[in-house]
Parts: sequence; structure tokens; C-alpha cells
Amino acid sequence: MANFKLRSTGKAASADAPAKKKGKTWFSRLNAWLHLWPSLISGVILVFVCLTGTLIVYCDEILEYSAGDARYVSVGKEKASADEIIAAVTEFDPKYQLSQMVFFQEADRSMRIRAFHKDTKKLTFLYVNPYTAEVLKADPNAHFFYVTAHLHSALLAGEVGHWIVTISTIIFALGCITGLILWWPKRWTKKTVNDSFTIKWKAKFKRLNYDLHNVYGFYSLLLCFILSMTGIFIFFHSLGEVISKAFGGSSKHVEAVLPKADAERESQDLAQFAYRALKANPEQKNAGVWVYNLDKVGAYVINLGVAGLKSTENLDLAIYNRYSGEEIFIERPYIIHEKVENTIWQLHMGQWWGQFGKLSTFLAGIIATSLPITGFLIWWGRRKKKKKSTVARFQKSDRSRKQVESAVS
Repeated sequence: MANFKLRSTGKAASADAPAKKKGKTWFSRLNAWLHLWPSLISGVILVFVCLTGTLIVYCDEILEYSAGDARYVSVGKEKASADEIIAAVTEFDPKYQLSQMVFFQEADRSMRIRAFHKDTKKLTFLYVNPYTAEVLKADPNAHFFYVTAHLHSALLAGEVGHWIVTISTIIFALGCITGLILWWPKRWTKKTVNDSFTIKWKAKFKRLNYDLHNVYGFYSLLLCFILSMTGIFIFFHSLGEVISKAFGGSSKHVEAVLPKADAERESQDLAQFAYRALKANPEQKNAGVWVYNLDKVGAYVINLGVAGLKSTENLDLAIYNRYSGEEIFIERPYIIHEKVENTIWQLHMGQWWGQFGKLSTFLAGIIATSLPITGFLIWWGRRKKKKKSTVARFQKSDRSRKQVESAVS
């Protein structure tokens, strides 16, 4: 009799039980898996890459501040030639290898030279009086950002490091897309809008951590996606070329169509061409000239704008034949290529809209650094909850089994 009652009760309970909820679609499960597991695997690398990238955002401003009084000089009558400046640097320390010279529009600004020291292997910014050619200061603080940039791009591990960082960046870009799909509410109600766009600061840690990941992740989504994609474009040069071609640009750098260097001809003074370009473009703040490859190119390529550590803000080009002094006009596709490549760097460095762009990128970098951490804590909390629920179900099942055995007996 007891046996019969038990079976009857089971049937009744089954009949009265609510219908099971429909399970998630295969797309939902795949999206959740793609958002979770690749991000967990690359989490440590992503935190490191995002943190180092964030540290670089304000590098130009920090280096300007670091230069101190060496940024300014008393206005003189005549500017020193590039050869006189190079000779003064060599006399100051012959171990410096010059890579870039930056001339300023303001008459009372010193000029800035980017140089590597042969012995210390450190990147240094040299500040030189443009009138007397006196070296005012050698600032090695630039090397910190140089190392940070290489940690950011390759973990200081060469080609292998480049690939590790790039694969992690691809995962981060994928996480942005899958994260948006996960964030998107199924129904737009007052509650879902409130949950999706606001953080409950007074909630318990689990809820607060979830909101920090979910809400801040959404607000920084566009910038995080741009930062990751530009990083991918920088690594895969062919993708950058595709973008250049899409805007009507060439796949080659402007150097490809410039005259070659001729050792038998005498070059005119580089500095006079930089000041000539600045005079013709009074709205531009400075003129940067890369000098490390002058032994190969028979022209001075002057980057007008605001020369930074990795790119030039408001880039424009002025190109002169270094022997005849004539201005060289390059076909538009090659100019577009230079500007597209520079724009990719601008977007990646946060220089796309002045200080607003930098602040936005800096904040996005902080959030991007936190996302793998908050995401891991969400996963860890759910993992522990699942373990507890599994134990609870086992205990409940064990109690039910004992009740059945007791009833049967």
C-alpha cells in the first residue's frame, strides 16, 4: 500500500509541475562561450596590455612637463644650422644617435631632438637652443615610455611577444562584440534600462562587481573596440594598406617615390627648410624631421603638426629636394597613405580630439584594464555558487532517498 501511495504521489506531482522553460538557443550558448573562455585564457595578458597602454596616453604631456625650463630660450637674431646643431650634440656626447629633429613655430621655444645612446641604449630627448646650438638638457625620462610602449606591443619578447599581444587583442575585440550581445536586454523596460545603464553602488560586492563589468563595459565599448582594432591594424600592415586603399590611398609609403640620396651632391641646410615650412603654415605648432634615414633619401620630409612620441597631431606634409631646394609635390594617394597610417596611430594613442580624446582614451583604458578582472570575479562567483547548488541537490536527493526507504519499510 505504501508503495502504491508513493507512485500515485509522484504522478500527481508530475502532472501539477510547471512546464520547463525553453533552453537557450545555440547562438546564445556560443556567444556566451566566446565571451567567457577566450577572455579567461588571455585575461592576464589583456590586463597587462591595457594597463601599459593606459600609461602611455599622456606621455607627450608628461615629457613636456619633464623638460622644464629647457623648453624656452631667449630669442636670438639668427637660427643655427642643422649641421651646427648636430656638431653641438656630438660635442656634448658623441654616443648619441639622432633619429628625429623637431623645430617649433614659437620663436622662444628650444628645439627637441630624439636620440638613442649607444652605451645605455636609452631613448633620450635633447633640448637645444635653436640660436646658439647649445644643448640645454638631456632628458632620459622618454625611455620609460619607450620601454612601456614595447611592453605594450610585444611584452619585450620580440616576434613571439607581438603575436601573443595581437592574439589577445583579437580576443578583446571579440569580447567587445559578444559582450554587447550579452548586455543587450531582451525587453526594454524601466527596470532593464535602469539595470543596464546604472551602477548600484550600495549593493553587495557581487552585484557591484557585476555592474562595474556590465555598465562600464557598455559605456567604454566603442573606444575599447577602436583601440583593439587599431592595435590589430598596426600589427597587420596589410590591413592598414586595405584601409588606405579604401580612402583612395596608395599601399606604399611616400619614400617610395622620392629621389634617392646622392653622395656626390651637397645637401642644403635641413633647418632652413623646417622653418620655411613653418612660415608657410603658421597654424602648425612644430615641424618634425626624421633624420635616421637621410643617407638613403634625397629629400627632406617634414611632418607639420604636433609631433608626439608615436604620431603627429593634425599631420600635414611638406617635402623639399635636399639638393636643389625645390618643393616636391607628391601624388595624392601617397599623402593619403601617410595620413591614414598616422590617423590609426592617433586613434590608438587617443590623440584624435585633443585633450577630450586623450581623457576619453585614458578612462577607457582604465575600464579595459578592469574588465578581465571583474569578468573573472563574476565567473568565479558563479562557479562557487554552482558547486554549492550541486552539493545542496545531492544532500536533498540523499534525504529524499532516506525518506523513501523509511516509508517503504
